Amino acid sequence: MTRNTSNSPYGDAILDRRESLIQVTLKHFQETFMAIALIVVDVQNDFCPGGALAVPDGDKVIPVINEMRGEFDHVILSQDWHPADHSSFASQHPGKAPYDTIEMPYGTQILWPDHCIQNTKGAAFHPDLDAEAEFIVHKGIHTGIDSYSTFFENDRKTKTGLEKYLREHGIEELTIVGLATDFCVRWSAVDAAKLGYDVRVELHACRGLDIDGSMEAAMVAMDEAGVALVAA
Repeated sequence: MTRNTSNSPYGDAILDRRESLIQVTLKHFQETFMAIALIVVDVQNDFCPGGALAVPDGDKVIPVINEMRGEFDHVILSQDWHPADHSSFASQHPGKAPYDTIEMPYGTQILWPDHCIQNTKGAAFHPDLDAEAEFIVHKGIHTGIDSYSTFFENDRKTKTGLEKYLREHGIEELTIVGLATDFCVRWSAVDAAKLGYDVRVELHACRGLDIDGSMEAAMVAMDEAGVALVAA
């Protein structure tokens, strides 16, 4: 801001106070009107009843999510988007069955039925979901790495591009919903909290698989990460 060059002894003090008031007002505006995003995780045909990896009552989240959309400044969707020979598929490991585990360079990997293969009906969003979105995260796209989180592949290093998008658009507050609570929702929420976002998970707009206590583990992990868990 250009300084007042008049001879008034109060000119600089007035300008300093004006600058301070502008900074306080800007901070208040940013805090009051912080951009909020709804992140809808993997509401795809293969995760809904009749799909290859169906989450029980997975389709029940759809009307809830559709109704919520209008409350948010930004709506972002994610899709599992696997190549046909993805290493997380049990079919790629002779002698292994779905839900067996193997060790991968990044840790223990649950083996899944073939699901959400790129450009197939199973990978498409459920037809009843309002799938209009300003940004779609494709995850699990690399043959040798699975991805639960919408932020990172399971090696915890490979980024999906979501964080970059959120930073570029000044989005600091996230509400996460979708499928499945104990895998992709959990890891997305925990990663978001670790990255510094204000995160809440609307549990009534999520459903889980619950494999060997995975639902309880997810609740504990999200709570410990500082994620707000909203029951209804």
